[in-house]
Amino acid sequence: MLGFDRITFDPNILGGKACIRGMRISVSLIVNLVANGMTAPEIVAEYPDLKEEDVAQALRYAAWASDDLFIPATETAQPPAQTTKQF
Repeated sequence: MLGFDRITFDPNILGGKACIRGMRISVSLIVNLVANGMTAPEIVAEYPDLKEEDVAQALRYAAWASDDLFIPATETAQPPAQTTKQF
């Protein structure tokens, strides 16, 4: 998967969320820790099973997964018809 060899998905681990190397450490946890000011060495100290490359790859995966794709609406596209219920 696009060079993300440390990112795994298993329905039996955290409900299939993106995790690091099959552990119960999710990509979203790592992103949250970084967003709240922790550095990769601090995260590895807190979670000794992790490597700094795990943190780096989790951030790269999160950036890839959240990449916005803009698809402009066409002129022929119409919103669904509104219906009103009568009681």
